Amino acid sequence: MKTAINNNLIERIEATLAQLRPYLLADGGDILLLEVTDDFVARVQLLGSCSSCSMSSMTMKAGVEQSIFKAAPEIKRVEAIAINDL
Repeated sequence: MKTAINNNLIERIEATLAQLRPYLLADGGDILLLEVTDDFVARVQLLGSCSSCSMSSMTMKAGVEQSIFKAAPEIKRVEAIAINDL
């Protein structure tokens, strides 16, 4: 994603994740934006305790996805990539 528009998209997603990060860090977790694909899929990775938490799917649906969609409506899907999937 090399255009100015796409850089702005990544910046908006990163800013959203920065707002969520303190809540994740408080529970021993974190989140990382791995990439935004050409077909507007944001790929993120939950880290620390968030990667193995039984509530991680709820965190993704209710928190991360909705926040990203609100900040970057052009995103079509948010995927959580597991560490062992890399």
